[in-house]
Amino acid sequence: MLPALHRSGQRRVEVGSRSGRRSGDRTAYGPGVATIEPSSEQLQRFAGSVDDGPVVMLNLLRYAERADDDSGRTGREAYAEYGAAVVPMVLARGGSIELMGEMSPSLIAPADEDWDEVVLIRYPSRAAFLDMITSAEYRAVQHHRTVALADSRLLPLRRTDA
Repeated sequence: MLPALHRSGQRRVEVGSRSGRRSGDRTAYGPGVATIEPSSEQLQRFAGSVDDGPVVMLNLLRYAERADDDSGRTGREAYAEYGAAVVPMVLARGGSIELMGEMSPSLIAPADEDWDEVVLIRYPSRAAFLDMITSAEYRAVQHHRTVALADSRLLPLRRTDA
């Protein structure tokens, strides 16, 4: 599914299916609910933002013990396969990996909110990010991310110190 242009000029964004996911919809939200994929409402809100400057996407990742498919991989292994495919897509759109690191135990957070890794990825614009996640190339590897994660957060950041 490719983005369509509304008459207003705003992009309507859809991402590929959640194929390979055996445990059901991973877009349900609420306390204690794992979130793996953005909802269509979240994508529309992100796409409709008037902020045209660079965006840094903060990724908080909690890996599944085992990938939710029949591959026998760990969640971390499945995500590594996703990452190896996605990094060239990020770079091709003028983006960069700003930081990737293992998380230490949280100092201030709910007791059940521990993460395995954090990744900060800079894109030159929201449009560059949307172009990537709606591309056929991305949709072909997205399932590795979906099956790899037990939970995640994806938070767009705008620099305020520059």
